[in-house]
Parts: sequence; structure tokens; C-alpha cells
Amino acid sequence: MRRAPLTLWIGAALTGVFALAAVLSLLWTPYDVTAMNIGARLQAPNAQHWFGTDHFGRDVLSMIMVGARISIAVAVVAVGMGMVLGVPLGLLAAANRGGLVDEVIMRGNDLIFAFPALVIAILITAVFGPSAVNAIIAIGIFNTPVFARVARGGALSLWTLDYIRAAEVSGKGKLRISAEHILPNIANLLIVQGTIQFSLGILAEAALSYVGLGAQPPMPSWGRMLAEAQTMISFAPHLAILPGLAIVLTVLGLNLMGDGLRDSLDPKLRRAR
Repeated sequence: MRRAPLTLWIGAALTGVFALAAVLSLLWTPYDVTAMNIGARLQAPNAQHWFGTDHFGRDVLSMIMVGARISIAVAVVAVGMGMVLGVPLGLLAAANRGGLVDEVIMRGNDLIFAFPALVIAILITAVFGPSAVNAIIAIGIFNTPVFARVARGGALSLWTLDYIRAAEVSGKGKLRISAEHILPNIANLLIVQGTIQFSLGILAEAALSYVGLGAQPPMPSWGRMLAEAQTMISFAPHLAILPGLAIVLTVLGLNLMGDGLRDSLDPKLRRAR
């Protein structure tokens, strides 16, 4: 049995650290993230506060732990939403390749691609107000055409194969063939793409929070921590470095894990090795 690539293990380790911090924050944090202590404001990392404190005296380590929970939860739900909506659309488009249904779905995808997640979030929050839920909706809408394109591209390469034609001759409908034969054979593509979109979801959530469209106070968010730290970076650099490092390491871990999964699941790469 072929061993998993090193990138997969490194990526899984990095991602696991922040996932563990997010889960742990549900049960315990070193300090209450909503408790302000003005007397301890802007402390550098020390024995009591390993990551220092912010301008309200809040513990930065505790805030990063809770911020990991917010970022991961938003990314997971948004990517799940994009996959649930996009994959069936992609399979439907491939099953009706060259037809009206295919054309309508793909032109709709092009329309959504014309608006970045940030613009979609601005439109949504202009109507419903800024919140983590609206950030999820914005990122999920942006992820939908991504998964639709991946599913359609993978499915199109299978519809010309002999065993799919045999299934058609046996009387199976397009939807049944898509569910029973196409989807299981493109699952590896969707898993790898899901990992990539997960990392992009982390970045998108941080960007939305940075401009005030994500999770709202008093709930900590990595993006908002960066926004609040930008005016204090000259005398309290840890306030920007630490949440920024959390974003970088999480995204790096997810990208490495995606590369490792691609190497493990792609049969062409397995044969090449």
C-alpha cells in the first residue's frame, strides 16, 4: 500500500492544531474573551498572557482560539453550502451537455463569477446587515459555481466512456447514472477542490471581517483583530503578527493537505510515482 505523501501529513498537522484550538475554545480558554482589563492593556507576550493583550486588556491567545472557531465554522458551512448546491448543478449540466439546461447553468455560473465574494457580501449586508451568517451566505454563493465547474468538467470526461454508454443502453436515466456512476468517480476531484476552497474560505472570512462584514463584536475574529491592530503595529506588533500568522499557517496547512490528497487520490499521479 502506497504511503501518504509528506505534504499531506504536514498539512494535516498544521490544520489539526487550529482545529483542536477551535474545539478546545468551546470548552475552555485561558481568559474570558469578552472581559476587559484596562490595567493590563497592550502587554507584550509574558508568563500570564502568552500572546500578550490587546488595547482593551483582552488575552490575545484566547481571542485567537475563539477566532479559529469562527473562521473554521464559517469556512466549513460555506464550502458545504457551495458543494451541496454546485455539485448537483454541475452533474445536471454534464448530463445535458450542449443543451439548453447546460447553457443556462454555465451562464449563471459565469454571472456569479463576475462578482467576487466581497462584492456579494456587500450586497447581502446592505440588505440584511453584517454578520457571520451573511458572510457564510456570501462565501457559499461564490463557491457554488466553483464546484459546479469541477463537477461538470469531471463528469464530461466520463460520459464518453464505454461503461457509461452501457448503463444508458441498459435503460438507466441520466440522473441515476450521474448518482450511481459519475459522482463516485469524481469524488476525489471534489474532495481536493473542497480542501482548496476551505482555505480560500478562511481567507474570505478574514477579509470580510477585516472590513466589518463578518462576525460582529464582541465575538473575536482573526480579520477584525488585524483591522484593529493596524493603528498599533508600531508599538504593539504582536497584535497584527499573531492573528496574521494564524491565518497564514491555517491556509498553508489546508493547501498542503490539498496537494497531498491530490497526489494520493489521483490515479495518474500514483502510476507516475
